[in-house]
Amino acid sequence: MELLEALNKHWGYEQFRPNQQEAMTCVLSNRDSVVVLPTGGGKSLCYQAPAVCRAGLAIVISPLISLMKDQVDSLRTSGISAAFINSSQTHDEHRRVAEAVREGSLRLLYIAPERLVQARTIEFLKTANVSFFAIDEAHCISEWGHDFRPEYRSLKMLRKHFPGVALHAYTATATEQVRADIIKQLGLKKSKMIVGSFDRPNLFYRAERMDDRMAQVREVLRRHKRESGIIYCTSRKAVDELSELLNGQGFRTLPYHAGMDPEERSRNQEAFIQESCDTIVATVAFGMGIDKSNVRYVIHCGMPKSLENYQQESGRAGRDSLDADCVLFYSMGDYARWKANIEEGAARNRENSFATLRAMVNYCTGVRCRHKSLVEYFGQKFEPELCGACDVCTGELNIVDDAQVIGQKILSSVVRQGQRYGGEYTAMVLKGSRDKRVRSNGHDRLTTYGLLEDQPVPTIRDWIEQLVSQDFLIREGEYSVLALGERGGELLRGEVTPTLLKSGDSQSRLSKQVTRQKTNWEGVDRDLFDELRNLRHDLATQAGVPAYIVFADETLRQLAARKPTTLAEMRAVHGVGDKKLADYGEAFLACIENYDGTASGDSETPDSTTDAASALAANG
Repeated sequence: MELLEALNKHWGYEQFRPNQQEAMTCVLSNRDSVVVLPTGGGKSLCYQAPAVCRAGLAIVISPLISLMKDQVDSLRTSGISAAFINSSQTHDEHRRVAEAVREGSLRLLYIAPERLVQARTIEFLKTANVSFFAIDEAHCISEWGHDFRPEYRSLKMLRKHFPGVALHAYTATATEQVRADIIKQLGLKKSKMIVGSFDRPNLFYRAERMDDRMAQVREVLRRHKRESGIIYCTSRKAVDELSELLNGQGFRTLPYHAGMDPEERSRNQEAFIQESCDTIVATVAFGMGIDKSNVRYVIHCGMPKSLENYQQESGRAGRDSLDADCVLFYSMGDYARWKANIEEGAARNRENSFATLRAMVNYCTGVRCRHKSLVEYFGQKFEPELCGACDVCTGELNIVDDAQVIGQKILSSVVRQGQRYGGEYTAMVLKGSRDKRVRSNGHDRLTTYGLLEDQPVPTIRDWIEQLVSQDFLIREGEYSVLALGERGGELLRGEVTPTLLKSGDSQSRLSKQVTRQKTNWEGVDRDLFDELRNLRHDLATQAGVPAYIVFADETLRQLAARKPTTLAEMRAVHGVGDKKLADYGEAFLACIENYDGTASGDSETPDSTTDAASALAANG
């Protein structure tokens, strides 16, 4: 079967996404490869589609049980025979999977690295006609990556036991150093390196200093009523508190963190996947194993420790290629906590950890396009002058008119303080604080004391960080004291002007966001979409699979725009393959036919949804 034919038959796609065809060709030609595509770039298809087209059994190495199950459920609903082996199964379930492998009836088998490298497993797979190995989340192999897992190092032994079988590594986040380490640790030979663009143009990035956490989070949630989202917090206590507060204000959220009872944590994750709740409030323990495609927003209530982490966590939004919001609320207290963690940790890789943390701070406080900052951090060029999808480029932040004068005042204060103090202290001097430390140091007598008394300390602090990100200031030493940077002298002499931003008017910012969101729904009957979404929830619950596995949001939007009346018309919609058309086609057509255009978007279970579910049951 040809690749495009397989994509259309099983997944309802008519063309490849960028880099997919090249990656799939490597699999078909038995050539080792490393594939780095952003979250939502279609990595899974890079090995799933070739597995359908090749003879033999594809082995997919995956680190998390929940991820295995979701992917296997998705493959089966698309008409592809797949299975997994992990500790959640009974002995009888293991036996049935082994029989399917012996019979040659499976196309893909998912397995954890710890189980794969066991001698018994290796000997069994040697009899299974293995076509290739796909290593998911391959950045876990590298100690230079952000989620190093020692058990991944053992995978190099696959080369010894399966010398003629190609290895393919897939990841969403890998710097050049990590990519090189993946090749080395796996022992890849003449491998093809395929690196897609790290840019996610459908994601709208914002970074705001944490001011009023509840108000800031509430604004995002109200903009995404009844849509799925994730809120990341930096502690378990913050997770519990925020979830409870939001629920008290009428939002549907559930908490998730490692300190919870495992069964409760699992139930909450399942409720989020099944769309029984809208928002999961979690620590970073949540998300790696979640393949949910229709997350419309990711909020960070706190600064992550690196841009690798942020790119992966924020990248869980908009995996269906539809627009999504990624909002980061930060404070310099976050920086202080991460810095302390690094200093208390092992000396090994400490310098690299500090560098990644500084890059994260520069992203939060910088004045450059957010997309450009992320893409260039991973070693790629970003050509557009304006991305059109971040708070900097869309004018949600205001450019300060007298930036040169303000910058000179800040740098002058740093110099007069002897270049021996940090950003918070410098902001207090410029504000004219009566803090005991400022007075005891005699800095209330400096000519720069109180020069920015009309500005809030957080605003001054932001400007200091923006000057750091533009190389006018640098941080030095163990205590991150401020000193003049490479361009500091030029600014003091008035030869250059920095770009300084302050938060724009909140009403103006909100107006721009709402306008953009309306554009995303152009041509879509929103009430019909909500009815189709309810139907999807019911069908997914009946089948015991995540809602997005039935159909992605993009497919529902097209159905709500086109309103097909026949199976042939529905088959032409993106994401509707042969198996899903046979399983769900009649039910969705019944829902569209029964829709009268007067439904309320707030209706939880419209009558037409129930009728359509009945149609499916009657259809077998």
